Parts: sequence; C-alpha cells; structure tokens
Amino acid sequence: MAAIRRIGILTSGGDCAGLNAAIRAVVLRAEHYGWDVIGIRNGNAGLFARPVEHLKLDHRNASGLLLRLGGTILGTTNKGNPFAYPMPDGSLLDRSGEVLEGYRELGLDALIVVGGDGSLEIFRRLATQGDIPMVAIPKTIDNDIGLTEVAIGHATAVSTATEALDRLQPTAASHNRVMVLEVMGRDAGHIALSTGIAGGADVILIPEIPYRLAHVAAKIEAVRKEGRNFALIVVAEAVETEKGDKVLQAQSSGQQTTLGGIGHYIADRLAELTDAETRVTVLGHVQRGGQPSARDRIMASAFGVHAVDLIAAGRFDRMVAWGSREVTDIPIAQAIARPHVVDPQDTLVRTARGLGISFGDRAA
Repeated sequence: MAAIRRIGILTSGGDCAGLNAAIRAVVLRAEHYGWDVIGIRNGNAGLFARPVEHLKLDHRNASGLLLRLGGTILGTTNKGNPFAYPMPDGSLLDRSGEVLEGYRELGLDALIVVGGDGSLEIFRRLATQGDIPMVAIPKTIDNDIGLTEVAIGHATAVSTATEALDRLQPTAASHNRVMVLEVMGRDAGHIALSTGIAGGADVILIPEIPYRLAHVAAKIEAVRKEGRNFALIVVAEAVETEKGDKVLQAQSSGQQTTLGGIGHYIADRLAELTDAETRVTVLGHVQRGGQPSARDRIMASAFGVHAVDLIAAGRFDRMVAWGSREVTDIPIAQAIARPHVVDPQDTLVRTARGLGISFGDRAA
C-alpha cells in the first residue's frame, strides 16, 4: 500500500453531541503523522456535489473550542442513499458511481466515516465497490450499534433526558399529575432505560419488554397508596400499542413518517384507567443538541485517535469500539450485523426492577 499522506473524514446520519470532538481528535492525531485531513461536508451529499464540498482541517480549526460544540462542523445528512437515490419522478437511481468519483477527486488515501449502523452499511458497500481504505467511528444517541458498549452521543442524550425528568418531577408533585416523558432510541430502549433509573421513574416502557396497561395503572395506584401524589413514566418512542401497532407521525417535509406519539397514547389510556391527570412531554431532537457531556468528549477523543492509528497500521474495514474499559476495534460487518438492543436480563433492567421500577410486564 502507498504511503498515507491525505485522509478524509465525514459525519453521516443524524447529528449528535460529540461529533466535533471526534473530528478534532482525528485532526490532531493525523498531524502527528504529518498527514493532511480533508473534511467532507454534509456526508454523502458533499460527495455528490461538483466541485466536492470540503474543507481542509488542521490544528487552527481543531482547538479545544471544538470539544464544546454540539452538532458537527462538517454538516451531515440521513437522506439520499446513493444506491437507491430518490428522483423527482419517484424512481430510485443508483448514483454510487458519482460518490466514488467525488472521493477520487479529493485525492484521498483513506477515509474515516463517523456514523450509525445505516451509514456504516452504506459506506462499507461504497468502500468495497470503490476499493476505498475505510475506518469507522460509531455514533448514535440510540447506542444500538453492535459489539461496542459505547457510541458517541448516547451519554449526552441520556443526560439531557434525565434533566428533563428532573424538571418534570416538581411540577408533577405540585399538580398531582402523572408525567409521561417520551424519549428517542429508534428500535432500542437504552435511552429510556438509563433515563428512568437516573431520573427516579416509577415506570419504564421499552420495546424489548412487552407491557400491559393494566400493570402500569396498578403501579400508579400502588404509588398513590404509598402516599405520593404523582408518578413519572419514561417511554421509548418505539414502544407499540397494546395491540402491537407502531405509533408514527408524518413529517412536514413530505410523506415520510417517523416514530413518535406513543407517549400520548400511554397518557390517554392511563387517564381512562386511573382517573389521573396526565401530561406528556416529547423530548424529540432536544436530545441530539447541546454541549457534549464529559463522557462523550472523552469517548469521541479516544475513538478519533484510535481510528487514525488504525489507518497508520494499515488496518481497514474496521470500526473503533469500546469494551472492558479500553478502546479496541472490530470488523465493520460484524458491528452492523448485530444491533445492540436491550437484553431483558440486562444488568440495568435488573437494577431497575430492584429499585421497584415497573416495566409494565408484571403486576405491581
């Protein structure tokens, strides 16, 4: 393999806190090797553009200030799969060749992709097709990428959701209410589970553990009998109705639908079953924004340094990961083949049960 002189980095998929810390770490570590770093703007959208949308990164735009910024200075996108790109007439076109052309225009020797499982699957396919030396860094607030205990963005999302629950508690107590907090997580319940424990919830509903509304109502009644005039419920957006239906909402940008609304369903049903006054807070994209937590800054920094070291060692088609208190790396294919959802026997599930938190699957 030819000597490395110039590497690229892009962020893809939904934004989250900690992306800029990863970019900074890549730049600073690459300068140690004497390499140039090119930031590709807006994920694969930047590679579609002509000229390719990019900027040169160095220590001058990778200061400590970058650690503190939410989002990504490179921009990102979670639309426009290059292998099935939606055209104005509704058809799907394979535009992968254009993306590979854009990559070659930049004269890069290797590429670092910071993304979730969907992005990593697409870019791994592109890398295979175009013979691109690629390394991946996992990021997702959902924390559902396989074979890593940590993904960038999750810790900050949990901190944000926990703060929301902290703020809901006093108003719940002041008005004798049941407060329902709906959080993100896509198909996994990691955010809801951690938030519920950290925020002292009475009920946590996650997609991995089927529930019955009667059991949730019984928990609320048990709380009342203990002499408390309020209850806190955290529900993950992918939780289904008792009939097994997903709750979706349409987006203003078109016909696309996304998860959202289960909190209102739960609150309405519980109001009927318990006569409790219920209120719903849907946290939504607030969980993605804001300053990254210390944990996300540290993990992103460790991941960025290790990603560059993988390139220096000529070890490609690998994703940086965290496990057993150290940074490591695994084949990308293995990471995206095994999504990480909550195991019903997980330590945190057992912890929550030990604290008396209900998952709605058992009588109170």
